[in-house]
Amino acid sequence: MGTWQLILCGLVMLLGLIGVVVPGIPGPPIVWAAVAWWALTETTRLAWGVLAVATAVLLLNQAVKWLLPARRMHGAGITRRTFLLAGVAGIVGFFVIPLVGAPVGFVAGIYGAERQRLGGHGEAWASTRTVMRAIGTSVLVELCACLIVAGAWLGAVIRG
Repeated sequence: MGTWQLILCGLVMLLGLIGVVVPGIPGPPIVWAAVAWWALTETTRLAWGVLAVATAVLLLNQAVKWLLPARRMHGAGITRRTFLLAGVAGIVGFFVIPLVGAPVGFVAGIYGAERQRLGGHGEAWASTRTVMRAIGTSVLVELCACLIVAGAWLGAVIRG
Protein backbone atom coordinates (compact mmCIF):
# COMPACT_ATOMS: atom_id res chain seq x y z
CA MET A 1 0.00 0.00 0.00
CA GLY A 2 1.39 3.38 -0.96
CA THR A 3 1.97 6.27 1.40
CA TRP A 4 -0.99 8.24 0.08
CA GLN A 5 -3.31 5.29 0.54
CA LEU A 6 -2.09 4.86 4.12
CA ILE A 7 -2.72 8.55 4.77
CA LEU A 8 -6.22 8.32 3.27
CA CYS A 9 -6.92 5.18 5.27
CA GLY A 10 -5.79 7.00 8.43
CA LEU A 11 -8.01 9.97 7.60
CA VAL A 12 -11.01 7.68 7.08
CA MET A 13 -10.25 6.10 10.45
CA LEU A 14 -10.03 9.57 12.03
CA LEU A 15 -13.45 10.38 10.55
CA GLY A 16 -14.76 7.21 12.18
CA LEU A 17 -13.30 8.22 15.55
CA ILE A 18 -14.92 11.63 15.24
CA GLY A 19 -18.14 9.88 14.27
CA VAL A 20 -18.25 8.13 17.63
CA VAL A 21 -18.88 11.44 19.40
CA VAL A 22 -20.73 13.31 16.64
CA PRO A 23 -24.35 12.21 16.20
CA GLY A 24 -25.23 11.10 12.70
CA ILE A 25 -21.83 9.73 11.68
CA PRO A 26 -21.57 5.94 12.12
CA GLY A 27 -18.14 5.76 13.74
CA PRO A 28 -17.47 2.03 14.22
CA PRO A 29 -18.52 0.99 10.69
CA ILE A 30 -16.25 3.68 9.24
CA VAL A 31 -13.31 2.56 11.41
CA TRP A 32 -13.92 -1.06 10.40
CA ALA A 33 -14.18 -0.09 6.72
CA ALA A 34 -10.81 1.69 6.93
CA VAL A 35 -9.18 -1.42 8.40
CA ALA A 36 -10.89 -3.64 5.80
CA TRP A 37 -9.67 -1.37 2.99
CA TRP A 38 -6.12 -1.57 4.35
CA ALA A 39 -6.28 -5.36 4.85
CA LEU A 40 -7.68 -5.98 1.36
CA THR A 41 -4.88 -3.89 -0.11
CA GLU A 42 -2.05 -5.29 2.05
CA THR A 43 -3.09 -8.98 1.92
CA THR A 44 -0.56 -10.06 4.57
CA ARG A 45 -1.16 -12.33 7.54
CA LEU A 46 -0.71 -9.36 9.86
CA ALA A 47 -3.29 -7.31 7.97
CA TRP A 48 -5.84 -10.14 8.02
CA GLY A 49 -5.14 -10.67 11.72
CA VAL A 50 -5.75 -7.01 12.47
CA LEU A 51 -8.99 -7.14 10.46
CA ALA A 52 -10.12 -10.21 12.41
CA VAL A 53 -9.33 -8.54 15.74
CA ALA A 54 -11.04 -5.33 14.62
CA THR A 55 -14.15 -7.27 13.63
CA ALA A 56 -14.23 -9.11 16.97
CA VAL A 57 -13.67 -5.95 19.04
CA LEU A 58 -16.32 -3.96 17.20
CA LEU A 59 -18.87 -6.78 17.40
CA LEU A 60 -18.23 -7.12 21.13
CA ASN A 61 -18.59 -3.34 21.39
CA GLN A 62 -22.06 -3.54 19.86
CA ALA A 63 -23.20 -5.95 22.54
CA VAL A 64 -21.60 -4.12 25.46
CA LYS A 65 -22.68 -0.63 24.45
CA TRP A 66 -26.35 -1.71 24.50
CA LEU A 67 -26.25 -3.92 27.58
CA LEU A 68 -24.53 -1.61 30.07
CA PRO A 69 -26.74 1.48 29.68
CA ALA A 70 -29.92 -0.59 29.43
CA ARG A 71 -29.18 -2.21 32.77
CA ARG A 72 -28.59 1.15 34.48
CA MET A 73 -31.73 2.74 32.98
CA HIS A 74 -33.90 -0.26 33.75
CA GLY A 75 -32.77 -0.06 37.37
CA ALA A 76 -33.77 3.61 37.45
CA GLY A 77 -37.23 2.87 36.05
CA ILE A 78 -36.79 4.67 32.73
CA THR A 79 -39.50 3.61 30.28
CA ARG A 80 -39.51 3.14 26.51
CA ARG A 81 -42.09 5.90 26.32
CA THR A 82 -39.47 8.29 27.71
CA PHE A 83 -37.11 7.40 24.88
CA LEU A 84 -39.85 7.69 22.28
CA LEU A 85 -40.71 11.20 23.48
CA ALA A 86 -37.03 12.11 23.72
CA GLY A 87 -36.46 10.92 20.16
CA VAL A 88 -39.36 12.97 18.84
CA ALA A 89 -38.14 16.00 20.81
CA GLY A 90 -34.65 15.48 19.37
CA ILE A 91 -35.99 15.45 15.82
CA VAL A 92 -38.03 18.59 16.47
CA GLY A 93 -35.02 20.22 18.13
CA PHE A 94 -32.89 19.44 15.09
CA PHE A 95 -35.17 21.60 12.94
CA VAL A 96 -35.84 24.32 15.52
CA ILE A 97 -32.23 24.94 16.62
CA PRO A 98 -29.78 24.22 13.79
CA LEU A 99 -26.66 22.16 14.61
CA VAL A 100 -27.22 21.68 18.37
CA GLY A 101 -30.98 21.20 18.47
CA ALA A 102 -31.04 17.40 18.37
CA PRO A 103 -29.13 16.81 21.62
CA VAL A 104 -30.88 19.73 23.31
CA GLY A 105 -34.29 18.43 22.23
CA PHE A 106 -33.39 14.90 23.27
CA VAL A 107 -32.40 15.97 26.79
CA ALA A 108 -35.43 18.24 27.07
CA GLY A 109 -37.65 15.37 25.93
CA ILE A 110 -36.22 13.06 28.58
CA TYR A 111 -36.69 15.69 31.26
CA GLY A 112 -40.26 16.46 30.15
CA ALA A 113 -41.28 12.81 30.02
CA GLU A 114 -39.71 12.10 33.39
CA ARG A 115 -41.24 15.20 34.95
CA GLN A 116 -44.64 14.04 33.76
CA ARG A 117 -44.02 10.49 34.99
CA LEU A 118 -42.46 11.37 38.35
CA GLY A 119 -44.27 14.62 39.10
CA GLY A 120 -41.45 16.80 40.40
CA HIS A 121 -38.37 18.65 39.21
CA GLY A 122 -35.88 16.95 41.53
CA GLU A 123 -36.85 13.41 40.60
CA ALA A 124 -37.09 14.23 36.91
CA TRP A 125 -33.69 15.91 36.90
CA ALA A 126 -32.10 12.95 38.72
CA SER A 127 -33.66 10.57 36.20
CA THR A 128 -32.43 12.72 33.29
CA ARG A 129 -28.89 12.68 34.72
CA THR A 130 -29.07 8.88 35.01
CA VAL A 131 -30.03 8.59 31.34
CA MET A 132 -27.29 10.98 30.26
CA ARG A 133 -24.66 9.07 32.27
CA ALA A 134 -25.82 5.82 30.68
CA ILE A 135 -25.59 7.34 27.20
CA GLY A 136 -22.16 8.75 28.07
CA THR A 137 -21.06 5.27 29.16
CA SER A 138 -22.23 3.89 25.83
CA VAL A 139 -20.25 6.51 23.89
CA LEU A 140 -17.17 5.90 26.04
CA VAL A 141 -17.34 2.13 25.43
CA GLU A 142 -17.67 2.72 21.69
CA LEU A 143 -14.79 5.21 21.66
CA CYS A 144 -12.52 2.80 23.54
CA ALA A 145 -13.32 -0.01 21.09
CA CYS A 146 -12.58 2.22 18.10
CA LEU A 147 -9.35 3.46 19.67
CA ILE A 148 -8.24 -0.15 20.25
CA VAL A 149 -8.88 -0.91 16.59
CA ALA A 150 -7.12 2.26 15.44
CA GLY A 151 -4.16 1.49 17.71
CA ALA A 152 -3.89 -2.07 16.38
CA TRP A 153 -3.98 -0.74 12.82
CA LEU A 154 -1.35 1.92 13.54
CA GLY A 155 0.88 -0.62 15.27
CA ALA A 156 0.61 -2.95 12.30
CA VAL A 157 1.38 -0.14 9.86
CA ILE A 158 4.44 0.94 11.83
CA ARG A 159 5.62 -2.67 12.21
CA GLY A 160 5.25 -2.89 8.48
